[in-house]
Amino acid sequence: MAWNPELYDSFKDVRYQPFYDLANLIAPAQNLKAIDLGCGTGEQTAILSQKFEGSSFVGVDASTEMLEKSKRFENEDLHFKLGSIEDEAKLAKRWDLVFSNAALQWVDDHEALFPQLIGLLNSGGQLAIQMPVQKENILNQILSDLVREEPYVSYLKNWNRDSPVLTMDHYAQILFDHGLSNIQIFQKVYPIIAEDHEALYQFISGTSLIPYLDRLQGEEKQALINEFKIRIAAKFTKLPAIYAFKRILIYGKKA
Repeated sequence: MAWNPELYDSFKDVRYQPFYDLANLIAPAQNLKAIDLGCGTGEQTAILSQKFEGSSFVGVDASTEMLEKSKRFENEDLHFKLGSIEDEAKLAKRWDLVFSNAALQWVDDHEALFPQLIGLLNSGGQLAIQMPVQKENILNQILSDLVREEPYVSYLKNWNRDSPVLTMDHYAQILFDHGLSNIQIFQKVYPIIAEDHEALYQFISGTSLIPYLDRLQGEEKQALINEFKIRIAAKFTKLPAIYAFKRILIYGKKA
């Protein structure tokens, strides 16, 4: 997918609070060997590395556009590399902290993925993950309904991406079954206050809308954008609008 770091960071304040909430779940520790899966521009990885002084961090991301921004943060204890979360989860290397903020929603089959991630942990290692609960967020629901209708089904050649994010019960069972303790799983609303409908469109256009627009060109692409904006305006009739953006935060520690 063609990520736009500038568009993504235009909502930095909204996107960073969940990161800080997730980071605060991690128990204090020294000399961690840590990996950040889906590190994006690397700025959050750098903040995390400063929180755990003396630790070594590796940030992994599949977007060359995002990783280009990470070079300014590199130092002897913080490195970045191009790669997929799926491939990293299959490697034999072990970590004291496996961290992922707002990235695993792009990886399919969490029933298989999460046991793999837990398997990356050393004894005493910590798992900390945050994802948007896409199926419960209004803008995602509008988009999901839209791409299941004609002419967009034909434009997209029947392609659609269902969110892989599971329920809290599912994640609790997976973490428990694979030996994690101190389990914390909760959903939190991070309100977005939008002065106009364009702000709501811009927020989702930098994330969930990307794979759909990547598959369209010209008039078809513009038609989807136009209709999406119309439906956003029809749903959020009062301005300024509050968008109750829901995220799930997951933490556990390996014995």
